[in-house]
Amino acid sequence: MQEFYKKALLFLIALLVVDALLAALFIFLSQPTYTLSPALRDGIRWDPVAVSDKELGGTSAVSLRGAGPGAVSFDYRLTHDGKFPFAGTRFMAKDAKGNLATVDLRGYETITFTARCSPAYPMMLGMTVFDDKISVPGQYITYRSPGTFFPCNEQGVPVSIDIRRLTVPDWWLSMMKLPLSSKDYQLDKVAQFSFGSSSRTPFDLDAHVDISNIKLHRQDYRYIVALAVILGTGWIMFGIWFFRTHTRTLAASLSSRLKKDLPLVAYRQLTLQPYRDEEMATVLKFIATNYTNPELDLESVVAGTGANRNKVNDLLKTELGMTFTGYVNKLRLTEAARLLTEKSTATVAEIAYSVGYGNVSYFNRLFKEEYGCTPKAFRTLAPDQPSFDAEPRPKKVGNG
Repeated sequence: MQEFYKKALLFLIALLVVDALLAALFIFLSQPTYTLSPALRDGIRWDPVAVSDKELGGTSAVSLRGAGPGAVSFDYRLTHDGKFPFAGTRFMAKDAKGNLATVDLRGYETITFTARCSPAYPMMLGMTVFDDKISVPGQYITYRSPGTFFPCNEQGVPVSIDIRRLTVPDWWLSMMKLPLSSKDYQLDKVAQFSFGSSSRTPFDLDAHVDISNIKLHRQDYRYIVALAVILGTGWIMFGIWFFRTHTRTLAASLSSRLKKDLPLVAYRQLTLQPYRDEEMATVLKFIATNYTNPELDLESVVAGTGANRNKVNDLLKTELGMTFTGYVNKLRLTEAARLLTEKSTATVAEIAYSVGYGNVSYFNRLFKEEYGCTPKAFRTLAPDQPSFDAEPRPKKVGNG
């Protein structure tokens, strides 16, 4: 059985390692990201463009300093001359030919980035989303423009925003003559992302902004389901292999154990075997005759044989390598094993009592320690053994 448990442990460790690697891989694959990049991807690129309120008659200024995949840097100065003061940068979706485009981002849930700015003031994240009912292609003022504030300071703030729960501004709804409750929007036709000033931005002050590591995130639960199926299948297969192999190994172990115990404790023959020590033969014969008595103990053996107490223990350790208690338990448990295989109608309790145990729970514990399984499992797993009565008895030889 030890070899089986070693093999099972190795398989278990290997399974855990493989599961850990698969879990790491599938969890990574289940969280795909999308980067706003000037480089073409899937026929779309996101071009950074500096924008301000000059389009609406304002005088705010903005200068784009640099841009790359998922990053943009710009300077701006906000003035209050315009009706709607604004300065910032937009990422505009364009196709491979440079034409304005929209992107279906319905599968994405959040946008993350690091915001660094000087001076430190809250800024605004906005999206421009085409609405089939009211938007005019190319006229971004007619697109829905949900947005929200985000923190920004000189050290850099990690920001995570749910792009499904932005707010469409009231001024846009009023301008488009829509009810103020019409704040719903879809992510199926996103045209722009913008990073810029907010209502908290101070006027007439030079500011610098760095937005980096801009990524959109979504959850692809197909990988989680696939991982669960693979892990579940793996553990089920391991469980089936473990229990089947354990059953076969235990059955083989019990068969070997029974064959090994047969000549060792064939108590009906022990009384007939020659021993060089007549006192030893007397002790063994007494134990073999009375081991089913629950009251059998060392004192009763001494009283019944007239042998010296210490010599009884010494003789058992010398001749059989067992203590008195160990030898009696060996006889009882081996007889119990025989009865379990031969008397299918007898209950475990009946067998326990018949071999000298007054406590069934104690018998079950000793039996499991001896054979590695419960008596009920033993009865199922152990092969039928030939009766001790069927074994040819050795020729009786007198002591001496």
